[in-house]
Amino acid sequence: MSDLQWPELIIFTLLFGLVTVLGFVAARWRRADTLDHLDEWGLGGRRFGSWISWFLIGGDLYTAYTFVAVPALLFSAGATGFFALPYTVITYPIVFLPLLRLWSVSRVHGYVTPADFVRGRHGSSVLALLVAITGIVATMPYIALQLVGLEAVLRTMGFNEGGIFGHLPLLIAFVILAVYTYQSGLRAPALIAFVKDILIYLVILVAVIYLPIKLGGWDTIFGAADEKFQGTPAAGDGILLNANNQLQYATLALGSALALFLYPHSITGVLASRGRGVIKRNMSALPAYSLMLGLLALLGYVAVAAAVRPLQNQATGRADTSTIVPELFDSQFPAWFAGIAFAAIGIGALVPAAIMSIAAANLWTRNVYKEYLRRDASPRDEAKQAKIASLVVKFGAVAFILFIDPQFSIDLQLIGGVIILQTLPAVAIALYTRWFHRAGLIAGWVAGMAWGMYLLYLIPSADGSRKHFGTSALPLDKVSLFGWHPFAGSPVQIYVGVLALAANLVVAALVTLVVRRVRIADGPDRTAPTDYHVDEDHPELRPVAAG
Repeated sequence: MSDLQWPELIIFTLLFGLVTVLGFVAARWRRADTLDHLDEWGLGGRRFGSWISWFLIGGDLYTAYTFVAVPALLFSAGATGFFALPYTVITYPIVFLPLLRLWSVSRVHGYVTPADFVRGRHGSSVLALLVAITGIVATMPYIALQLVGLEAVLRTMGFNEGGIFGHLPLLIAFVILAVYTYQSGLRAPALIAFVKDILIYLVILVAVIYLPIKLGGWDTIFGAADEKFQGTPAAGDGILLNANNQLQYATLALGSALALFLYPHSITGVLASRGRGVIKRNMSALPAYSLMLGLLALLGYVAVAAAVRPLQNQATGRADTSTIVPELFDSQFPAWFAGIAFAAIGIGALVPAAIMSIAAANLWTRNVYKEYLRRDASPRDEAKQAKIASLVVKFGAVAFILFIDPQFSIDLQLIGGVIILQTLPAVAIALYTRWFHRAGLIAGWVAGMAWGMYLLYLIPSADGSRKHFGTSALPLDKVSLFGWHPFAGSPVQIYVGVLALAANLVVAALVTLVVRRVRIADGPDRTAPTDYHVDEDHPELRPVAAG
């Protein structure tokens, strides 16, 4: 207790208290007649406008973990960490039209989750269940990672003891989050996102102006980073990409871009929008967050120049690089401003964690509970079940942090990207074509998952602590085709998600061709390939023939 940074802790607590109040007030903000309906509790009534959606989706995608992990990756590995910048830039033109179509079809048919769309589009409850389970499994470690960001801040402020006491502030924060999310639903993170994003923009702008001046300029900062990487034996680090990591960089950026809006929480933010115009404006404006992300990433090199040292993980004895950014602010700024920065990171954990838990709860309720356990569930029953499920998801994420090495949670999230990519054919591609038979999509999902898990199993962790499931970057010399190693001895790496998705598509296509060849009748198509638009002045939907 004597090591607590009291000025930082007081400012952190005050701002955290402010967003807690906002979380409870959110239940009365844009209030509906009742929150006992999944559309109201889980999607905010589908009435969020451009500004609210911008802050909500931005707060959902650019998380507390992003705040600490991207600079930490640059601090440790150099230019490879910049993959987050191109992937968040190319994401928006890729998803612009598909998200418009998904919103329209979901609005007409009352879909709440991507698995709802799959159920209606392909007429297969099994495929919908697979998509729902995939979404829940991929989301759980993502929520846990928000706790990694929050815990990094708490440790920097002095809560560095092991046991329950060391985790007590974390538990209190998530109990508060669970209570106001239970009460207010999606409205709570939507309202809190305003405070979170304003604080983060303020902190980053001050940091990228003040710190270079203090440390001697950007040339000094990049020089210090280059000197550090020149002195390491690793072949893949450095302030520039090299032949060993260029393929990994490109495939990781592309795979991450394709995966981002397949995550249930990303789709939840989109479906909560009130119209197509809102989505169009947001897909055009959200790249502003990518500019912020690029500036944020540079703090990893700033930490090198400032000779910042990460805190040690007491359980493993290894350096915890997630503490790099908090330690940078703690050492370079006055305590009052460091407290604001820590609050920005801490609040940045609450917004995405709330949305992710709501999205996972929606999947459980609509595609498992209602589909298999209680088909006659009323809207009130659905809302109640979703609220309970959101609590289970949140405290499951807390268990990840209490009982599992946080570094493994980070690796699990990277694996989660490989997992969620396997829903791309059933969700994204199906928005434009019904050529794939549902049997092909199920077989493709199985093949992609099996191939992806096998490749991930071959990869050890970088620090040698685990022999399997260490990361998502696969050395090409491990690729084997029926015993033949075409890239034997190559140090070049590739993102596993791209290979798994390729296997998924190939198998799905082959099985579809076989099914059609033997004339197995197609299942019912409950969602005709149509497009929709909204008259902004008259909110009724009018079907329009697809182009």
